[in-house]
Amino acid sequence: MSPKKATRIGIQGDEGSFSEEAAIEFCRRHGIEEFEMVYLITSECVLEAIDRDEVEVGVMAMENAQGGVVVESMIALAEYRCEIAEMFHVHVEQCLLGMPDLLLGDITEVHSHPQALRQCRNYLADKFWTRPLIDEDDTAHAAKRLMQGELPATAAVIGSRRCGELYGLAVLEAGIQDLKNNLTLFLGVKKWQPKKNKQP
Repeated sequence: MSPKKATRIGIQGDEGSFSEEAAIEFCRRHGIEEFEMVYLITSECVLEAIDRDEVEVGVMAMENAQGGVVVESMIALAEYRCEIAEMFHVHVEQCLLGMPDLLLGDITEVHSHPQALRQCRNYLADKFWTRPLIDEDDTAHAAKRLMQGELPATAAVIGSRRCGELYGLAVLEAGIQDLKNNLTLFLGVKKWQPKKNKQP
């Protein structure tokens, strides 16, 4: 008997992203035990991969209680046809991450996905109102870029606690999101299949 083929899950994000956490939750909820994560970074790339049959399932963020609608997901959904398998919420804890020896007072800029920056708007306005806030395609991808030296060593990124562990970054401050019950609505999507007309 041949081994069961792993389900390919395309996610809007990199390894360590909240979309990865959501994808794991989606698999748990749907009894998918064998799966392979495909890190596609953007919503458009997720839906394109589904359309081309490169992945069986896509997971992407749709709306956050504080940050509002995820604009890139709305744009992608307007361009690609897909079937929504499930809509579900995931609790998001945002952390300020930096190089292990970085002090808060030495941070020169803060990078993250626009949604994460919006979710931490009050915190950033209070602590870093003089520093530039720079948009990135993904929270985890920003953390990876910092670890790889593609961002200044004095930059901080906003992402998950797991990002810090995964990329060797220090959690400078945890739970920096403005809402304590910070829920993000995620979509699990599949390829759209036209309905067959029933024979009379």
